[in-house]
Formats: sequence, structure tokens, C-alpha cells
Amino acid sequence: MGNQLKAGAVLSYLALFLNSAISIIYTPTMLNLMGQSEYGLYSLANSAAGYIGVLNFGLGNAVIRYTAKYKALKDEESCSKIYGTFFIMYGILGSIALIAGIILTLNSHLLFSNSLNVEEVKKLKILMGIVTLNLSLGIGFGLFSVVVLAHERFIFQRIMVIISSIVSPLIMFPLLLMGYRSITMSVVSLCITFISILTNIYYCFKILKIKILFKKVEKNLFKEIIIFSSYVFLNLVISKLYDSTDQVILGIYSGTIAISIYTIGTTFTGYFSGFSSSISNVFLSKVTGMVAKEVPDYELSALFIRVGRIQYIIISFALSGFVVFGREFILLWVGKEFLDSFIVALIVLIPMIVSLIQSMGGIILQAKNIQKFKTIISALVAIVNVPLSIIFAQLWGAIGCALATAIAFAIGNIFIINVYYWKRIKINIPKFWMNILCMSFPFIISFIYGQTINKIIPANSWGLLIIKIIIFSAAFIFLMWFTAINKYEKSLFIIPFKKFTQRLKIRDYTA
Repeated sequence: MGNQLKAGAVLSYLALFLNSAISIIYTPTMLNLMGQSEYGLYSLANSAAGYIGVLNFGLGNAVIRYTAKYKALKDEESCSKIYGTFFIMYGILGSIALIAGIILTLNSHLLFSNSLNVEEVKKLKILMGIVTLNLSLGIGFGLFSVVVLAHERFIFQRIMVIISSIVSPLIMFPLLLMGYRSITMSVVSLCITFISILTNIYYCFKILKIKILFKKVEKNLFKEIIIFSSYVFLNLVISKLYDSTDQVILGIYSGTIAISIYTIGTTFTGYFSGFSSSISNVFLSKVTGMVAKEVPDYELSALFIRVGRIQYIIISFALSGFVVFGREFILLWVGKEFLDSFIVALIVLIPMIVSLIQSMGGIILQAKNIQKFKTIISALVAIVNVPLSIIFAQLWGAIGCALATAIAFAIGNIFIINVYYWKRIKINIPKFWMNILCMSFPFIISFIYGQTINKIIPANSWGLLIIKIIIFSAAFIFLMWFTAINKYEKSLFIIPFKKFTQRLKIRDYTA
């Protein structure tokens, strides 16, 4: 399984890179062919109907947990029995999702008739119906994709993700050129989901050779599954409220164009999250081991600061580049109609960066099993965001929604949670911020340097923009290397580089 883990990790980074690259290349083409309004309608349908996606109830984590338990005990019969229970549970939840989605779809005109015309409402209902069917199938047969993960077949799972991300635009591009639009995109997505389900079912029965037994499980075990999954479900609801509510609110009060502007702006938050989580997620087992050994709090604090510094090196580089060149990038990428997306992105990203460079705090809370307070804060952030977004959307549209989201996020996930990290889990937050402040010199100088370049040489082509980005990157890396990072951080870059060059020398010698 060691090879599965290593290859799975490599393929995860590859999937992240491919998804980002495909999104950057495919999005402007899609927008040009679909139009701003149609893209907004497509985003609204996915956001509105997407709420039923939380009805998987977080069962995936429970499947993985009990599969690992019974595999360790070599109890195949109990494993098969629990799969039977999960199969029924997934089926029931999929049916509930279908019914809920149909009700939501049929009544969507009550929510959006003020901002959408009659034709747009009709198309929205068709789109929401397709999305509902897609999500319901995914939930109803969700057991099989999770079983693949539970058996640690990471290579197969990641390859499936990569293939899906490549196939969808390859199919859609010629269809868009032929004149098909949002409804066809949703149908293509539904077909890919259906094929993925069949592939996972085949893999589970033919390769993994699992069995499903429909026998009654113990009452206490069933209760344990429900309690375990409820916590995950709550986090799913909070995440969905935070991620999708703004698009729905804009659909009610501002219309499809505002939705498309907001969606393009918040696309960049996904890229930044990927940079951060790819670093912090690998530390969960390490931190869990440290907690189990009851290491002193100062060791966890030191790890928090060390990882935060590494994340800040990467994220400050990306953020400074986006602040300097983001407006020109969006102008060249999707056109002047989306220039407000740059403001949306900045407003949402700036407070979010703090949470990203402190993501180790969440890992430490998981390891200590004291996530309750953070979950409550996240819930309050999501709840406060709703009325603020409603008020601000009516005043300033997409930018207003972004501002409301940023305010709610900053209060909960910066100010309150930093005090909690400091007082409750004894992380040296003042020292952390002192480190970040000392490392911000390259960010500030690079920003001034980049803005100067922009004033002298405005980018009106991709070639010129790329040249400016290369010059800016070289300046940032030079400043960061010689003024901000320490020996340990330098070694993280130097050692892999030395190993790589040594391998090249060995290959040249053997050749």
C-alpha cells in the first residue's frame, strides 16, 4: 500500500494541476460561446440544486472507518454486513435527495422570478432537474466510490478523477461549437457521473471482490454510525452554506450576470486552497502521533509556525502575483465584462489567506479531537454571512456579496479563532504573526515593483503578460531567498534539487 499512497499523492497534485490548467484554458472559450448570462444561469442551477448534495450525510467517512476496522480484524462477514447497511442508507438518502430536488426545482420560480425572465426561469428548471438527477445518482450509489478509497486503491480513484476532468471539456468543446449550451453541459456531466458509477461498481465486485449482505446490524452499531456521520454532515451543511449561498442570493436579487461575475471571481479561491491543503493535509498522521505521545504544547506550536511559514512562502508569492497582474489576466482571459471579478476575488481572498496559512490549526484540533468550537464558529460565520449578503447584494451586487462574505469570515476565522488557538491549544500566535510580518518584506517590495512595471508596460497580449510575470517572479524569489526564509526552508528546496541533479548525472554516466 506504500506505493498506492505515494502514487496517489503524486496523482493528487497532477489532478490539481490539470483541473486548474483546464479551467484556465476552457473557461474563456465556454464563456465566449455561452455568453455571460447563460453561464450565470448554469452556475445558479448548480448552486441552487447543489444544496441536496449534503444529503449524503457524510457517510463516506463512516464507510472508510468501519472498512478499516473490520479489515484489521479480518472479519469479512461483518464488513459485508455493514456494506449492506450502508447500501440501504445510501439508497434512501439518494431517494430523499431526488424528491427534495424535484420539489426545489418545481418551486424555483418562487425564488428567482424577480431577477430572471420567463425563458430564463424555464431553462433554470430544466438545468436544476438535470443537476438533481446527477446528484441523486451520485448519492444513491455513493457507496462504491467510497469503498474504493476505503480499500486504499488511490491510484484507480485518482485516475478516475483525472479522466473525468479531461473528458468533460473534450466532449463539450465541439458541442459548444455546434451551438449547444448549458443544458447539454449538464447532460454531459450526468452521463459522466453514470459511467463513473458503473465503473466503480465493476471495480468493487470484479477487482476488489466485495460482498454485500443484507443482514440486520446491531442497534448500537447503527447508532454509532449515525452519531459519527452527523458531525461530518454538520460540517458539510456549513461548507455548503458558505460556498453556495452567495450565488443563490445574487440569483434572487441581482440576476445571472452578477452570478457569472461572482463565480469567476471566487474561482481563484479554489486554486489558493489547493496550494495550502496540499501541504497541511500530509501532517495529520504526524500531528496525531505527537498528540498520542502527549508532546508539550510548545512542540505543536513550533510545528504550527514552521508549516505556516512554508505555506506563506508559496501563498504570498501567488497572492502578490495575483494582486499585481490579476486585473490584466482577467481582462485577457475572459474579457472586460468580468473586470469586477478581480475585485470580488481580492475581497474574498485577502481574509481567506490568513485561514490558509493557519490550516495546521485545524489539523491539530482534529488530532486532539476538539473540533467542536471551530465547527460552531464556522456555523456562525455561515449564518451571519446570509443576512449580510442579502443586504449588500441589493446595494452593490456581486461585489457586495463578496464584501459580506469577507467580513463574516474575518470575524470568525481570523479574530475569534486566533484567540482560541492562542488560549485553548496554546499556540504562540503572537510569535506566529511576528514571523509572518518579518517575511512580508518581499511581498511589499515585489508589489511596489510589479505595480511600477504595470504603469510603464501595460500588458495587451499574453506574451507580454507572461514576460512581466517571469520578471516579477524572479524578483520575488530573489528577495524571499535572501531576506526572509531560513536554513530549514532553503533545505526544502535545495535537497530535492540536489537529488534530482545527482540522478541526472548517474543516468548520463550509465548511458
